Amino acid sequence: MRPEPEFSIVIPLFQEADLVARVVEVIAAQMDDTGRSWELICVDDGSTDATPDLLQGIGASDPRVVPVLLSRNFGKESAMAAGLDVARGRAVVLMDGDLQHPPALLPALIARWDEGFEVVNAVKERRGRESVLYGLAARLFNAMMGRAVGRSFERESDYKLLDRQVVQAVLACPERNRFFRGLVAWVGFRVARVPFEVQARPLGQSRWSLLALARYSTKNLLAFSSFPLIAIAWLGLLVSGAGVLLGVQTLYNWARGAAVTGFTTTILSVLGMGGVILVCLGVVAAYLAVVYDELKARPVYVVRAPREPWTPPESADRRR
Repeated sequence: MRPEPEFSIVIPLFQEADLVARVVEVIAAQMDDTGRSWELICVDDGSTDATPDLLQGIGASDPRVVPVLLSRNFGKESAMAAGLDVARGRAVVLMDGDLQHPPALLPALIARWDEGFEVVNAVKERRGRESVLYGLAARLFNAMMGRAVGRSFERESDYKLLDRQVVQAVLACPERNRFFRGLVAWVGFRVARVPFEVQARPLGQSRWSLLALARYSTKNLLAFSSFPLIAIAWLGLLVSGAGVLLGVQTLYNWARGAAVTGFTTTILSVLGMGGVILVCLGVVAAYLAVVYDELKARPVYVVRAPREPWTPPESADRRR
């Protein structure tokens, strides 16, 4: 059985045959420089190129590299969940497998964890090369999700270090459609931020198109938040309020004889029935939002425990 490492690094990979060996080499060099024990969990998300074979070869030559091969392409969120399930370290780092999340930042993340922070977020100083439309779409998504969670996601990324108890809290959330960044924010804990610049891919092209971002945003907004349901409820109330004002105006015109015959009755009937329907729809949406949150079956609370000193397995064996 492999000795338990102090740090686990999780990287999801998809069709990265040209880059995977370099990614492993760079991350391994950075972690070796820290002098801390580590393992690298490489989750292949159903690649159809040589990525799975390369990972198995690398894992056979270095037992610290742990390949996890998914049966098909389940998506990045599922790949990260698989990596968290396998990771055994006291702290877990999640990062992209294309070197746009710079491995050189790993010592800085570890240093903030050593200071006692349970979550260390790598935040983007610059977003890197992207179209204006893509950048605006990304900012809109972050703003909507931040509003849903009650915390700003501006410049945040999936490049994070999580203490073991944060990992356990995230894994305790049983929902199948996950938004990893939102779950980390939801469980709480003490957070530090470390700035970085998004690097250019050394090889290949990013598979995140504007359409892919739109699909990802829609799925996560619906899966993670009841915000759309609450928005429907508020829209129903606002439209009903506008109908009341229009009804008052219609009655005023009727009272001073400025209304067309029959118009007042028709307008008030439509507004009355429409207002009742919209209010009822708003109430139903509010109840659905509560049911939606209940079905997620998240923990009612999360306890933050003091961190215990870590003894490397070799030292523990020596004492025995």
